[in-house]
Amino acid sequence: MIAKDAVFGTRPEDRSPRDAILQRPSLGDEVYQRLVDDLIALRIPAGARLSVDGLARRFGVSQTPTRAALIRLEAEGLVVKKQFTGWSVAPLPSPEQFAKIFELRCLIEPASAAGAARLASPEALAELGSIAEEMRAMAAEDITGHRAKLVVLDSRFHSAIAAACGNELIEDALGRLFTQMHIFRLRYHSDVAQAVIEEHIDILAAIGARDPARAETAMRGHIEAGRERIEAHLDAAD
Repeated sequence: MIAKDAVFGTRPEDRSPRDAILQRPSLGDEVYQRLVDDLIALRIPAGARLSVDGLARRFGVSQTPTRAALIRLEAEGLVVKKQFTGWSVAPLPSPEQFAKIFELRCLIEPASAAGAARLASPEALAELGSIAEEMRAMAAEDITGHRAKLVVLDSRFHSAIAAACGNELIEDALGRLFTQMHIFRLRYHSDVAQAVIEEHIDILAAIGARDPARAETAMRGHIEAGRERIEAHLDAAD
């Protein structure tokens, strides 16, 4: 088990050949994605301290994009910064916070799915289809080793629907909610992951059929099922 008070990125053993990032224009985005991947895969636990200098050396970049990535993660609620102690991974949302997240999702996402069914462009439908196809391919394998990838695809799928409905405020709001749920989504076992994939395919079918009512119903059912899955996990953890 990884100690919560360990400072990640400061030790030589924290670095591996795959960690070095090639120099490119969007270094901040690259560092951000690497850190999100680490958080999703639970390689960095809640409460762990993060060293700007250590992370910069680990990824082979300067402190500027590293700090930019941490600021972005702070805005999304995944890391926190305190005076004197610096950056650390944020604690997991409480059961009460999760309940509020799902309450808001139930208000927003069914409407965004209905809007996508009415307004999605051919390009948006193609993007959703591509994401769903990746999920189908995963369903044919052992999902246990691909849970982090499923989390990323899950977030991309919902974000793509929000973008397809034509309301950028909805897209931004949902993006902030999704990041706070990633770690608990990773606790899905294979049967649950299969159900999630099938629910996404049902939503896509409704949107592709240009059926707003069906898309709204499918999305609401998916969100309610997700809430039940996370509540079951929280109850088991008590």
